[in-house]
Amino acid sequence: MSALSPWGAAVRELFHGQDLPSRFSREIAGYTFRLHHLNNAIWIAVTCPLGTQVILRPAYVPNGYLEIHRVLKDETGLTLTLRCHLGKYQVKIDFPDPQKPLIRYTTTLRPSAPLLLPFWPRDMVITGPDDSDRQAKGRVLVSQVGTRSGLQYITLDEPASGALLYFQNLTALNDYAGETETSLGNTVGGSWPELGFALPPTLKGKPIPAHQEIVLSDAYIAFSPNLPEDEPEQAKQFLTLLADVYLHLPRPETQYYAWPDMVDKGLHDLEFSHGCWSHGAGQDYLNAYVADYETPPELMVQMAVLMPLVDYYDWNQADLPAIRKIQNGLDAFYNKKLKTVVRFLPELANELSGEEEQLKPGVMDAWYLHHPLLNLGRMALRGDRQCKKLFLDSLDFTIKVARHFNYEWPVFYHMETLEVVKAETKPGKGGEKDVAGLYALVMLHAWQLTKQNKYLLEAKRAAKSLRDKGFDLFYQANNTAFGANAMLWLYKETKDRQYLDLAYVCLAGIFKNMQLWECKYGYAKHYPTFFAMFPLNDAPYTAAYEEQEVFAAFHNLLLYADGEDILPAVNILVPEFLKYVVNRAPFYYPPNLPREMLSDKVKTGQVDPKLWIAIEDIHDGWEQSGTVGQEVYGAGVAFGIIPRHYYRVPGEDFMVYVEYPTSGHQHRKGQLGFNVKGDERFSCRMRILKTSKKALPKLTVKSKAGKISGKKIKDGHLEYIITGNSFLQINWS
Repeated sequence: MSALSPWGAAVRELFHGQDLPSRFSREIAGYTFRLHHLNNAIWIAVTCPLGTQVILRPAYVPNGYLEIHRVLKDETGLTLTLRCHLGKYQVKIDFPDPQKPLIRYTTTLRPSAPLLLPFWPRDMVITGPDDSDRQAKGRVLVSQVGTRSGLQYITLDEPASGALLYFQNLTALNDYAGETETSLGNTVGGSWPELGFALPPTLKGKPIPAHQEIVLSDAYIAFSPNLPEDEPEQAKQFLTLLADVYLHLPRPETQYYAWPDMVDKGLHDLEFSHGCWSHGAGQDYLNAYVADYETPPELMVQMAVLMPLVDYYDWNQADLPAIRKIQNGLDAFYNKKLKTVVRFLPELANELSGEEEQLKPGVMDAWYLHHPLLNLGRMALRGDRQCKKLFLDSLDFTIKVARHFNYEWPVFYHMETLEVVKAETKPGKGGEKDVAGLYALVMLHAWQLTKQNKYLLEAKRAAKSLRDKGFDLFYQANNTAFGANAMLWLYKETKDRQYLDLAYVCLAGIFKNMQLWECKYGYAKHYPTFFAMFPLNDAPYTAAYEEQEVFAAFHNLLLYADGEDILPAVNILVPEFLKYVVNRAPFYYPPNLPREMLSDKVKTGQVDPKLWIAIEDIHDGWEQSGTVGQEVYGAGVAFGIIPRHYYRVPGEDFMVYVEYPTSGHQHRKGQLGFNVKGDERFSCRMRILKTSKKALPKLTVKSKAGKISGKKIKDGHLEYIITGNSFLQINWS
């Protein structure tokens, strides 16, 4: 039997064998929701199929009595006004979708005096059927870590009553965190059966102000009667329930930021800032971090910037000297003895500090071999002969390593001996589990380039090692996203659903590491955070480089998904993430941030607040950012965004910007048509932007639903609000 707190024990006592009067009752899709008022708390008892009870506590007053003052009912639910010695509560209970078992409750408090909260109980207890002493059993498969989304994904195993997603809308609690100087990180958690949200204690002596209405909770709980049988089913159910909540979640408005202007500044600083480059072995090389002259040049860094630069060149056809500088140094990363490219420039590898395991000659971090190979392969497919040779000449070694480790890579190994230097990320957690997906994508590019089936077989072998890892598959966000692409590609080629299922497992791992709330306390008042992504399972910050790479990978994913029967949740969540990346990414650039939020203590190199090179890390609002460094290898943010969201209309003095991903552009004189990805229940911004001093021509914009009206904005541009999953046609004369 699980140990209980006094609050959990009270729930078990109250909701077993008691004929409790209910103030309100509603049944939806086999679930019964009952509202109870019992002395010092308001309770919502949700009875699931087969009897498991999920008991929710929207309002609570310690050592007192809650008096119901007023009850107002409407079509979607009811609102309670309550009084107690602490002040006045309001609890609003909604059922946002009459067809789905989804409940939302929002609780506000107006204290009658300044109020300190040294402790607050969690708001959800899971217990067995009312008429039985049998205890409910289940598993918490996902729970909030740090400042990620305030959610938990839980299966109700005994009795088999399906699953639920608990989601606390932390955006609504910014006032509480701001007034009390508390963080909303790690506020959703607990241990079975006491779960859900608990207000962070006001330990610093900062009270909730008197006579100010403040939100204490804004919770959504989405239920499913289906108990998932395996990890792919868990992944699909998690994504589906998250999308169900997201449909009804208040979401911040996006802003338009002039990315073409920012890319010019970033390109200038990348090319001309001395802190971005080092000279070694007769060539110029990009540093990993601004002014980091101690670490030898890394191939991953060169390729991570070269690839988006080439994307931008394809879009703009402008002369980019940085491309040639990077290309001039690539051959030096090939080790003729090992017959493969290596991480650090061989001629300078002896200068490694040795302070960390991977900073020793010959030691490879598993993903650092495959990531540059992925970009070399992509460049080879574009017709680059230099990259093709480096790519093909390294494949035999890469395959040898994969087979040696049976497609289960450790964290670090020695390249000459293949001796394991560090086996696991943490004891019992295994190595870099998602590298198999990254490796599979490398092999698929090799197959596409050479038409040799041995590479396709390697991709399939690697895919098998992704099984049975579930939500633990995620090691690093960009690698997991590349793995999702590889699995969807394999599915398109084979129509074997195991690969599609593995793509969903990859996606679930990524979306559990998102921040689906807008932090507006402390330094975070100055920048958006909604739909940010964390690079590692335990990373305390979001990072420019990994977000940029997931952004590019997700664009490709949607192209792979064209014509396929994809889980509807993917068409909701992925385009929305992309929209918000474009909205947030400007705030990785120091010139867009207040100076006081940038740390003076930097782990690697230095941070120049005037330099248009992204800082690596954005932290919780109470913490300064830029503590890791200003990452040159994250410089590709703008170069990756512009070609994917701005369409240059050939022969015309305007271009089209769309927040959502688009495809299938069809241009002819006086007309442009294209598909907008996403879900028709969501909308995004489209701008038609002048590229000269000439006025825009007379334009009409139509979808299948009819003409779409735009509005004139500053400098003579036009702006429209369009919906996802639509085909747009723009005509002009």
